[in-house]
Amino acid sequence: MASVGRFTARLLRNPAVLRAGRQWQQTARCSVVAGSAQHTLSVRKRIEDMKKAALLGGGQKRIDKQHEKGKLTARERIELLLDQGSFVEYDMYLEHDCTDFGMEKEKYPGDSVVTGRGTINGRVCFVFSQDFTVFGGSLSGAHAKKICKIMDQAMLVGAPVIGLNDSGGARIQEGVESLAGYADIFQRNVNASGVVPQISLIMGPCAGGAVYSPALTDFVFMVKDTSYLFITGPDVVKLVIK
Repeated sequence: MASVGRFTARLLRNPAVLRAGRQWQQTARCSVVAGSAQHTLSVRKRIEDMKKAALLGGGQKRIDKQHEKGKLTARERIELLLDQGSFVEYDMYLEHDCTDFGMEKEKYPGDSVVTGRGTINGRVCFVFSQDFTVFGGSLSGAHAKKICKIMDQAMLVGAPVIGLNDSGGARIQEGVESLAGYADIFQRNVNASGVVPQISLIMGPCAGGAVYSPALTDFVFMVKDTSYLFITGPDVVKLVIK
């Protein structure tokens, strides 16, 4: 064993061995750095792609349809409402987690609502703007969580909540999860009543839960010839009144 140790010691002191060891370390270090840089660039590109997708909502074709109807997109409305450059978006990349009816194949960063905070004439407010270009602005579990988050923040700091509503109501594909999302929002409407101002702007045809929440707020504004509020669809109404 002693002879093996002496041989190993002499080998490690050999200049050629030392050079080879240093070269290997440098190669390994460069490989790690290169791999890390490549990973960073890959992640950055993915984030940039997701951001572009989030800004496009449901896609250019659906945006064009909004404009053809004389309606603005969710982001355009926020841009007009808030002081320039004041908007700070929350949960821009949050997606729904529904896997029924092939929904896992249809996902959009941010889902069907844009949420965040900003200022109006210098005063802080929290705002959500439903995106009709994504599943008709319908409410998913993720959609509800985003709205609840800004409502909680608004109550925490004592700031107004402004909702730009343009939604077909619950997302049927998510079933009771969507309805539970509305229940969470209604609870916050009640909790915020008399605590912070709640303002609803009806920017298009709204039905079901998209009607109940605005009815619980302090002020409701509508756009002539564009906004409609339906308790539910005509088929359900006919069934109930028979």
